[in-house]
Amino acid sequence: MTPLPASKDTVVVDETAESRKRARLGILELANMISVPMALNAIVQLNVADAIWSSGSNTPLSASQILSRVLPNSPSADADNLQRLLRLLTSYGVFNEHLSSSPSSSSLCATTVVERTYSLTEIGKTLVTDEDGLSYGAYVLQHHHEALVKAWPMVSTAVEDPTTEPFVRANGEKAYSYYGKIEGMNELMQKAMAGVSVPFIRAVLGGGYDGFGGDSGVKVERLVDVGGSGGDCLRMIMQKYENIKEGINFDLPEVVAKAPPIPGVTHVGGDMFKSIPSGDAIFMKWILTTWTDDEVKLIMKNCHKALPVRGKLIACEPALPEHSDDSHRTRALLSGDIFVMTVYGAKGKHRTEEEYKQLGLSAGFPHFRAVRIDYFYTVLEFQK
Repeated sequence: MTPLPASKDTVVVDETAESRKRARLGILELANMISVPMALNAIVQLNVADAIWSSGSNTPLSASQILSRVLPNSPSADADNLQRLLRLLTSYGVFNEHLSSSPSSSSLCATTVVERTYSLTEIGKTLVTDEDGLSYGAYVLQHHHEALVKAWPMVSTAVEDPTTEPFVRANGEKAYSYYGKIEGMNELMQKAMAGVSVPFIRAVLGGGYDGFGGDSGVKVERLVDVGGSGGDCLRMIMQKYENIKEGINFDLPEVVAKAPPIPGVTHVGGDMFKSIPSGDAIFMKWILTTWTDDEVKLIMKNCHKALPVRGKLIACEPALPEHSDDSHRTRALLSGDIFVMTVYGAKGKHRTEEEYKQLGLSAGFPHFRAVRIDYFYTVLEFQK
């Protein structure tokens, strides 16, 4: 990178001003921000959340007590370093820190020893493995897999030449192709998607969205899930809506080859850019966001061909706000957008609701509505 020439105008800055102090603090936090996801990844690798949760007790534990549960046969394990990770993630709302003091056992001088113990916040609880073996932990691990991490130093190339995403520059091939070749990666991807999808679908089915029952005039008896991975979401939807008699779990051949049998569900391998199985409604989640506008139009046109009149495409996607601000929601959505740009396609992207509406119109869907289920994902309904 060639630096820009220095300005001839000298800017005198008062480094003692409060605004400059805040600026230095802010840039140092941003420069060290990589510590946060890497600390989170380490906590998941060490299975800390399950150790604290312990069948629902969520009893505050010290770093030493946590280590005795997660690494019981590792005398060299370092409780101090674990505590450093816990303190950082406490500042980001993953753990609650509890302080207690007691007199020192040393007879040399009277001092007070402060003990730190940690319990899980609501964010921390998302990392606890449920009865189906799922949590957001696999999503964290998948996002910080070595191959994905290698792409991040190349993000600037997405600006310089968007024809090739940083992941390809780092690994030599597209992410989905890479996942299929690396041992265990497809399984991790499926577990990650299930860990994120299942809680979201529970929210959808719990009253957040009412479009699977055939209220649009077309009774939904055959539902197609595009990119359905192992079929978990399709199974949950069919259990809720008895009107759905047949489910089609449609994904890449190498993905559905490892999908488990589900009553009433047929696993179909294929390419959504060529054709999509017909159904009364087509469902997909976080599919459109990884593709360019032209690719999204093609996917939506294939959905349009596969649907009857008044049939629906039901897409769950992150929907960007119109204005940029420093809210938690906006930051989370824009961070996800950069992840897509880096890993899946330099011109794949999160979009606003209006942008999705216009893409739907270009694909032949005259009717559109958006139902915000939570702070990150929105259900986008396109009706033929």
